[in-house]
Amino acid sequence: MSKEDNMMAGFTIVAIAGDARREVMAAMQAAKDKSFDQAREYIRVANEYITEAHKEQTQILAQEASGESSDLSFIMVHGQDHLMTTMALRDAANYIIDLYEQLDQFTN
Repeated sequence: MSKEDNMMAGFTIVAIAGDARREVMAAMQAAKDKSFDQAREYIRVANEYITEAHKEQTQILAQEASGESSDLSFIMVHGQDHLMTTMALRDAANYIIDLYEQLDQFTN
């Protein structure tokens, strides 16, 4: 994989992970507003974006595993960082949504 291809893949991962992060943040706000079904829908959409970014990542890993060399770019590292932090945020958001829902049931 050329450095240019690696950079483009990195940009793609950054963009898709950014879309996923936007959905995760909206999910937490929806849960705060007691819109739990909407919150879970935002998470579902975020998961689709995360899967798309992960597919891009997997293609690169498969190419390297098959022996194709790759010039790592800082943009790719940045993309990986965005993807992994978004996945961690998604996991925390699922927990937060559950907490908001339990709190709502407890107070009503």
